[in-house]
Amino acid sequence: MGDMLAVAIDGPAGAGKSSVARRVAEAKGWLFVDSGAMYRAFTLKALRLGVDLADADALAGALRDSALAFDASGTRIALDGEDVSAAIRDPKVTENIRHIARIPALREILVDRQRAIARTRPVVMEGRDIGTAALPEAKWKFFLTAPVAERARRRFDELAATGRGVALEDVVRDLAARDEADFAVGPLKDARDRALAGDGIAYLDTGGMGLEEAAAAVLSRIDGSNI
Repeated sequence: MGDMLAVAIDGPAGAGKSSVARRVAEAKGWLFVDSGAMYRAFTLKALRLGVDLADADALAGALRDSALAFDASGTRIALDGEDVSAAIRDPKVTENIRHIARIPALREILVDRQRAIARTRPVVMEGRDIGTAALPEAKWKFFLTAPVAERARRRFDELAATGRGVALEDVVRDLAARDEADFAVGPLKDARDRALAGDGIAYLDTGGMGLEEAAAAVLSRIDGSNI
């Protein structure tokens, strides 16, 4: 295990990593950091500025000096002093976040900021490359997953709760397509492969688990280390 007092939780969409990470952070009294919210905030600003999302240099230049900050609970994020916690969940942001995530220069900026946060206090950080890139020295690293049908149902329930009318079969199709791309190459594939190989990352299939049960499994591993 690493020596940074941090929990890194990676996994595909719908695996429950955000909900589990939040519960673990609350139980430990540590800061919860949703790395995806940081990518969403960058995406929101790029859209507002009207930057060409296909122009990596323009995006990096426009977003490099953006100020991002979480509140004490880690559940709200501010962009240049504005609370954008709700705005970053807009469907247009979701549709375009891939443009930000694919640019190495922007990933480096966000990884540096994630590391800076973790140096200030204990954190529970979730994302897609936290244990492999952002916080490789985290003391506890997990890869959460679940069958695509169950992840799609979870995502469908989340979307339905916000009033967005979507068909379950469309959510299943979308997640399956994302999985195919994610696990072909990239940081999520690296995290999964290391977890399956037992290379410093614990593999946890949350299929059939409630969120409380999944969080308890993570906490059991953490508390069992007597930290």
